[in-house]
Amino acid sequence: MGGGGDGGGSSGVGGFRNPLRNIERALNEAIARSFVGKYFKLEARNSCFTKELRAGLATFLTMAYIITVNANILADSGGTCSMADCSVPVDGTAAPDCMFKPNPGYQNCLATAKSDLMVGTILSAMIGSFAMGVLANLPLGLAPGMGPNAYLAYNIVGFHGSGPIPYRTALAILLVEGCAFIAVSALGLRSKLAKLIPKSVRFACAAGIGLFIAFVGLQVNQGLGLVGPDPATLVTLTACSRTNPETGECIGGKMQSPTFWLGSIGFVIMAYGLMKELKGSMIYGIVFVTFVSWFRGTAVTYFPHSPLGDEKFNYFKKVVDFHKIQTTAGVLSFNGFNRSPVWVALATLFYIDVLATTGTLYTLAEIGGFVNERGNFEGEYMAYIVDGGSTVVAALLGVSPIATYVESSAGIREGGRTGLTAVVVSFCFMLSLFFTPLLSSVPPWAIGPSLVMVGVMMMKVVKEIDWGNVKESAPAFITMILMPLTYSIANGIVGGIGLYVALSLYDQVVRVMKWLGKMKRVVAKEQNQVSASAANAELVSVV
Repeated sequence: MGGGGDGGGSSGVGGFRNPLRNIERALNEAIARSFVGKYFKLEARNSCFTKELRAGLATFLTMAYIITVNANILADSGGTCSMADCSVPVDGTAAPDCMFKPNPGYQNCLATAKSDLMVGTILSAMIGSFAMGVLANLPLGLAPGMGPNAYLAYNIVGFHGSGPIPYRTALAILLVEGCAFIAVSALGLRSKLAKLIPKSVRFACAAGIGLFIAFVGLQVNQGLGLVGPDPATLVTLTACSRTNPETGECIGGKMQSPTFWLGSIGFVIMAYGLMKELKGSMIYGIVFVTFVSWFRGTAVTYFPHSPLGDEKFNYFKKVVDFHKIQTTAGVLSFNGFNRSPVWVALATLFYIDVLATTGTLYTLAEIGGFVNERGNFEGEYMAYIVDGGSTVVAALLGVSPIATYVESSAGIREGGRTGLTAVVVSFCFMLSLFFTPLLSSVPPWAIGPSLVMVGVMMMKVVKEIDWGNVKESAPAFITMILMPLTYSIANGIVGGIGLYVALSLYDQVVRVMKWLGKMKRVVAKEQNQVSASAANAELVSVV
């Protein structure tokens, strides 16, 4: 008989769409009436299963870059690799600096550590996102945060273990920090602690960390290779066709590095995608650069014809493989906790976590319309507990602290309003566990552009700083400039707070002087009144 759909047999597409809509509607209604729908309050929050599914996919696409980016950053610390892993020359012993020079044994250890850190990143993001969805019922994705990972790799442990604190002790610091965050959240002290740091310094912290991360992404070893060392000016423009593998200095051919230009194309792809508000723009740029770098026999290949390149290529060809963590899980150590650098690192990580989590959660809650007239939102208490608990899990897995990702706004804009969105994000992370050969084959020049773009996005907070007020702007500027130039996030925070306190002393001195002047006038007035009373009494006695 006559065709269904919008009218006539020619409307085959419309006829095909209507059954799909009917199936989708029936599915949404069935799930809404089920235990799952009631638990996540789908109807109460004016949402449905398919909307939450799309929101979860959108959030995952925008934050999936962290899988490879975080592993690359943390691998720069060297993890548990040491001089003992270096290849020993036939006619001698391994030199103490073998960790900083091309060494097959140490590079193999780093490759294993990178895969371990990738799996740790995925597992911690999977567990954190699932807990946020089920316990707090909020559409927020969690994963190791940008900023704390850089602080851990380059300040606490240092490049290839050159910092003041060993990797194992750093993980113990993260464990204590996560427990402290749970405690202050449970006691309701989190917001009070966040307010102790001046507002201008709080804003500057985010911008300064962004500059620090971008600086890392521009360097030779960790990213694009646009910036390199120089004996006269400390840093200079490089992107050289040939560099010293030990020092990173340019040997020849400035701005002629093929990997730099390929990475630059990836950055343009990311920027254009973000400009057009395309979901997963960061992923598109990384995927393009990585795909081109996978071809052997080119100037930009990640698999050169060398023993190490052949080993990487053989692992890459597996495509699907489950990598078991070998070196980073459960290796924390409390040795050396009586040293001052440990407590400085603990305090810095704690404050970064408090500031970042508080600001991000409130921002996302406002975007989703969850905040009530009192400034609170449903699930707030459990959200902070989950964040701290996830950091504890991350420390046990060997990765950096967990953070609520602002990229969750992509899912919220797609209509995600319940924790089902976060559960979908968790499921997507779980699927990525089985593609570690592909994920571990992402080259640094594909990661570098994403680090620079993260820096771009983190700089937007500078508009909140009152640049016309020197008391606010000077500490903010010192905070931002010290982080990349001293290669230390802690130095920036300490410098900014120190300058703010110094500038505030003037106001305190003026306030004390005014109070002393007021008290002096009060005392003088009392003395005059006493003198006048005595004179009156004497006059009366005479009369």
